[in-house]
Amino acid sequence: MVKNTAILTGEASSPLLFRHVSPGPGDSTLQFRFLHFWEARKNVKGRPGILLGIEMLMIDSEGTVAQGFIGQNRRNQYKKELKRGRIYTLTNYYASNSKVMYHVADQRLVICISHASELREVEEDIEAILTERFRIHSFADFEANCDLRGDLHDVVGHLKLVDGHPLHQRPVFGPVINVYLWDEAAENFRVKFDACADTPTVLLVTTVNPKRLGGLCLSSMSSSRVFLDEEVDPTKEYLTWLTMNPGATSSVNPVEVVKAETLTISEIAAFIKREPAKVAYFDCIATIDDVKLGTEWYYIACKDCQTKLNRGPTTLLCPKCGNENATAVTK
Repeated sequence: MVKNTAILTGEASSPLLFRHVSPGPGDSTLQFRFLHFWEARKNVKGRPGILLGIEMLMIDSEGTVAQGFIGQNRRNQYKKELKRGRIYTLTNYYASNSKVMYHVADQRLVICISHASELREVEEDIEAILTERFRIHSFADFEANCDLRGDLHDVVGHLKLVDGHPLHQRPVFGPVINVYLWDEAAENFRVKFDACADTPTVLLVTTVNPKRLGGLCLSSMSSSRVFLDEEVDPTKEYLTWLTMNPGATSSVNPVEVVKAETLTISEIAAFIKREPAKVAYFDCIATIDDVKLGTEWYYIACKDCQTKLNRGPTTLLCPKCGNENATAVTK
């Protein structure tokens, strides 16, 4: 007796697009380009933040950008596999509603990697999937979202120093927005700025938080990235427009904006010692508890060796002891 075997043929199903993802567990395959990742931390005043996991930014073949999340317990398993710009497939995931504060994508669901997830890198590059996508908004949009802790948009503009002197002789067009870069975004800007053969003119910063501190200010977040001049299409287009329309610009006089906040000496010390290092200025208010009379002059001395101290950027330096954080006494 001959046993017949039926063979079924057909094409594999297409990957699921981000806009078709539903809340809850999903076993369909997602295919996307991995754009960016950053650490998610819970801030604790006066102490280092508590690491919650890794936030991700991904884009599919339709150009939809979505946010992803890897919990702390699976962080070490996946962090080494993630490479910016590469294509990945993800099977078995969990989609949850995004948090209310600080959206970084239009898609309102977060793709979470679970214990059953399979993340695989695709060897060939798929040109149909964009390499970047930005959400650039106008001054009016930033002003409307000021202090609301809502969506974090991207901003592109002409660089100008805070003292009013332009980096190039071309002036800035439109209203002035002060941009403050912190932590990794500040370091990234400095590295790129120093590596430029010519002084850069155009700056693009992603996912910035609009605040009102004596005027509209944009502060970088953990998710922020920095691009200069001809790195990406928006900066190329802005640089071309700026060159071809010099008559449409007007001079501006930016001013430095200072945020007043009361801190204790221990909180200031913790801020200075925290990694990565930050640059900041403090106005210290002290109460005089003793005045030494009967002397014609005084100096600030090292408590250990009585040598006159030198003033450093943020501390007092002892030239004899070599102590870079010397304790001072009046002599």
